[in-house]
Amino acid sequence: MKLDLNKWARHKALTVCCLLGLASSPLLAQEATNTTDSIKAAIASAFEVEVTAVEQTPYAGIYEVQMGTNIVYTTEKADFVIAGNLIDAKTKNDVTSERVAKLSEVPFETLPVEQAVKRVIGNGERKVAIFEDPNCGYCKKLYKEFEEVDNVTVYTFLMPILAPDSMVKAKNIWCSKDQAQVWSNWMARNETPPAVECEETPISNILALGRELGVQGTPAMFFEDGSRINGYMPAKNINEVLDRQNRTVSQN
Repeated sequence: MKLDLNKWARHKALTVCCLLGLASSPLLAQEATNTTDSIKAAIASAFEVEVTAVEQTPYAGIYEVQMGTNIVYTTEKADFVIAGNLIDAKTKNDVTSERVAKLSEVPFETLPVEQAVKRVIGNGERKVAIFEDPNCGYCKKLYKEFEEVDNVTVYTFLMPILAPDSMVKAKNIWCSKDQAQVWSNWMARNETPPAVECEETPISNILALGRELGVQGTPAMFFEDGSRINGYMPAKNINEVLDRQNRTVSQN
């Protein structure tokens, strides 16, 4: 039988390449881990910050450095840092904003809604959780916007951070027999919550949760699809987000 040297050579070359590939895969994975670990240590040391994760981007030589929901970029040597939004030149997408939105997502089912003031509008089938300070002007404005939103349950986490008497108001609202009504009287009609005493409130837990979730101001809204919106939003946009989240939740 005549041996086809060319075919034999090609076969051997392919075999060697496959073996090299199998042998190098763990090595490459280890090298990648070493690189991200060294970047994490270098950035944490240089800027005295807590780096939560480092990931290689699809862009050659660029690494994403996560500090909670904040993102900066660097190289594998971490010899400089770029703070700003990364825009994909081909798609024109704001990569940084998309990543921050993704990192900011919170599974709705993990929120302790039993520690929130509950307001049901219509059949309440749609859901949103809001961190609010009783003295927050934009929270009051947002409250009125929900008068134009149908079929939603609003869970308000009382987060008194703006003024000394914010805590007093929050405690009086929580300790009331009808929390939703007292909250409504204050937010819609500016009727000061009457002084009420109760054994305990979840307010310290909510403050800790807010810090954990990176809530730096009120209002901060969390939706069923995991997305969040910081700040005031008109009813039209709230309805759009709720409609979108319903589609997302139903698809899952």
